[in-house]
Amino acid sequence: MPKGYIIGHITVTDPDAYQEYVRRDTPILEGLGGRFIVRGGRSECPEGETEDRHVVIEFPTYEAALAAYNDPEYQEVAEIRRSTAESVIIVVEGTE
Repeated sequence: MPKGYIIGHITVTDPDAYQEYVRRDTPILEGLGGRFIVRGGRSECPEGETEDRHVVIEFPTYEAALAAYNDPEYQEVAEIRRSTAESVIIVVEGTE
């Protein structure tokens, strides 16, 4: 069964306040089966436009990734991200 992923493209507008989001989202998403495989780090965008920061969280299935994104506890914490960053969040199914 293919794995599922939450992919975030993020430009932080309030770095100090954004740290609260990172501190609180990590245990929630990991507790829901997520594994952070990309979280910031160096990147280049050779084509098109994107945000400054990229995050990829792997889940056992697409359904698990979608459920994690929609989890009420995560959505409460996501409000911090929404107020401290510009972001595009994608839930996607992997190939295997």
